[in-house]
Amino acid sequence: MPIRITLDQVLSEQGMTARELAQEVGITEANMSLLRTGKVRGVRFSTLEKIYATLDCVPGDLLDFEPED
Repeated sequence: MPIRITLDQVLSEQGMTARELAQEVGITEANMSLLRTGKVRGVRFSTLEKIYATLDCVPGDLLDFEPED
């Protein structure tokens, strides 16, 4: 898939764990794991909004696009 999730990198830079973010955002750790690995089929905008607010970041900080050849 050409879209890569860079959430782990942002969490590391901010000194926060995925467990802490899941609790803060109000989603399960299992769903957070799926999001971190890029295995989700969709994400609610309200969830993304909470993630961006908690991490004080923008969509471009969490998503990267690498076109397939």
